[in-house]
Amino acid sequence: MSSAVPPDLRSSPAVRIGLSLSVATGLYGISFGALSVAAGLSFWQTVALSSLMFTGGSQFAFIGVVSGGGAGVSALGAATLLGVRNAVYGMSMNALVRPRGWLRLLAAHVTIDESNAAASSQSDPVEERRGFWVAGVGVFLLWNLFTVLGALLGNTLGDPARWGLDGAAVAAFLGLLWPRLTAREPVAVAVVCALVTALTIPVLPPGLPILVAAVVAALLGRSRGGGAPAGAAGRAEAGA
Repeated sequence: MSSAVPPDLRSSPAVRIGLSLSVATGLYGISFGALSVAAGLSFWQTVALSSLMFTGGSQFAFIGVVSGGGAGVSALGAATLLGVRNAVYGMSMNALVRPRGWLRLLAAHVTIDESNAAASSQSDPVEERRGFWVAGVGVFLLWNLFTVLGALLGNTLGDPARWGLDGAAVAAFLGLLWPRLTAREPVAVAVVCALVTALTIPVLPPGLPILVAAVVAALLGRSRGGGAPAGAAGRAEAGA
């Protein structure tokens, strides 16, 4: 069987990176599935969120607001603000991958942090495309598979308050975020947003503090990136 695989594909650094990201990120789907169902969403609502929304940070933000007692509008707003970055990725990934026909729809759906990182870390155009597709499709398949497993497990957990799942959702979200904080500026933004959230929790209804923090993060990113060259900005986004 191994002889049927092209040697260049077996030794491709982009494929290795894409597969590693797929496994590491896909496993978090267990946490999302369990926390989502235990927070009050049905099994099929949980599965739909992973297959249709498909952006881990936004999904955890959504169920974090819901489990904290926030309104659906607040949960959707938090998820949307965090998902805007994928639209930014989409512009650079479209230039790198150059999908055609129905692949454009698939490429748009699997444009996430991991596929962006796997593609942007390569210098060869072929490797860029390989990294994008392997990471994007790989994460999608494993994330949804483990979401199903987690959702089935979540039905046995009972009352979310009994297990402190509002805090668990935040911890899982931070688990996705922390490995991406590889430079001083993202760490500084994360600290500022954490302080904003902590200060606004006592005075705002559930769900709104994370929206305020997301707006602050967007404003900080805009103020820091306004004068940067296009190429530098694209690399910064990939690193973040």
